[in-house]
Amino acid sequence: MIATHNTSSRWLWWILGAVALLRLLTLSLYPLTDTTEARYAEVARKMAELGNWVTPLYDYGVPFWAKPPLTTWLSAISIQLFGVNEFAARLPYFLLAVLIAWLLWAWVRRSSDRQAQLAVAIMSGTLLYVIASAAVMTDLGLLLGTTLAMRGFWAAFEPRESSRPKEVWLLFIGMGIGLLAKGPIAVVLSGLPIGLWMLLTGNIKTSWQRLPWVKGSLLTLAIAAPWYLMAEIRTPGFWEYFFIGEHWNRFTVTGWAGDKYGTAHATQRGAIWLFALAAVMPWTALLPMLWLGRKAAPALQSPEPSAYSRDFTFYLLAFSVAPCLFFTMSGNILWTYVLPALPAMALLAARWLSADARTRWVNGVVGAGVLAMTCLVAAFFGREQLNDSWKSAKTVVLAHQAKGASHPLLFMGDLPYSASYYAQGKVKALPGNAELATRLASSPVFVALNPDQVKALPPELAARLRLEATSGAYRLYSSAAK
Repeated sequence: MIATHNTSSRWLWWILGAVALLRLLTLSLYPLTDTTEARYAEVARKMAELGNWVTPLYDYGVPFWAKPPLTTWLSAISIQLFGVNEFAARLPYFLLAVLIAWLLWAWVRRSSDRQAQLAVAIMSGTLLYVIASAAVMTDLGLLLGTTLAMRGFWAAFEPRESSRPKEVWLLFIGMGIGLLAKGPIAVVLSGLPIGLWMLLTGNIKTSWQRLPWVKGSLLTLAIAAPWYLMAEIRTPGFWEYFFIGEHWNRFTVTGWAGDKYGTAHATQRGAIWLFALAAVMPWTALLPMLWLGRKAAPALQSPEPSAYSRDFTFYLLAFSVAPCLFFTMSGNILWTYVLPALPAMALLAARWLSADARTRWVNGVVGAGVLAMTCLVAAFFGREQLNDSWKSAKTVVLAHQAKGASHPLLFMGDLPYSASYYAQGKVKALPGNAELATRLASSPVFVALNPDQVKALPPELAARLRLEATSGAYRLYSSAAK
């Protein structure tokens, strides 16, 4: 076992620590954006406001059946503790990202401190992980579940001197957490690589003997089943929409039109592989640099038995490609679907890099990659902040609040989730111009319009509005006559 890091690796920990601290300190410096981030934040805010911990709500009285509530619970608790703001909404996701990185490090360091450090650095430096670590979405809850499952299953195959018999239960705990975070896809994305590995290595019988499948499955059900039962009892119809709509039609029907809470993300089948290349930037560009000169460098001897090392490498490969294999034929995908592959991909890269004797050069490239990706994301956020070009209604809500108006802010068409979050539910939607004219005739009005909506206003209606402020993507208007 490699007991300590090379001295030249210490500064890499400083980079990782500084990047994590920077991420934490900037959680509140940019607004919640529509649609995904603000939607999940608003669902959590309503949960905290109403105290309904069983049924997440899309709108008051309208259940949100799209996702299980694990990450909503975390955000709702954070909002109760820290108030209705960006920091409270995002903090649980940052903590989840740190926890996942720790789980990977604590697992790998048993055999190699250097591999553990490199794996954490590579995973933390990917474009997708940098963004996901401070964004309100359910995918990090799923990643926690699949990471626990990956670690728990392999505990049954670690060399006896380093095995942790109780750790096999992490497989079933992870699947239970995944079911509460995202749904049955957690079982699929854990079971697919495990099944491939067992089948292709001939370890089906051994796996059955070494893992408590019956008791473990009961543990998974004990974690997840109570909420699924209560959710269907509270709002009948949940099971049909969630299991058939969200987990079958969304996968098989391109541009699925049955989405109750938005639109399906129609893409070309097979696009998940291109998403994966983008998600793991900058490593798709930087790691090939480390191939140059590698043959001239003496390789470090692996501390693992060759058969174990080969099996473990194949296991990591199975987890690395499982999301892409599964979503290859799906017509509705997002790039975040690659997330469950990142820990295994990072560990594969770390195992390859740790066999390179050029420690300083390897650390330099990895450290530069982490810093470069952090700076790139920070530059993008800074540009959006300077231009006030976020896809968010925060600034127009604040402009309305600054007027001290007693009447709620109105939005034409669909109500932005960010508006509901920042106004704490005190906003209303207007279906169209006719309803706006009716409102203007009966009471004072404050209405937020985007430039396209302003252009579409009939001249007689536009004449009855007065511009109060231009805020981000919206313009705030009031009644011309108060």
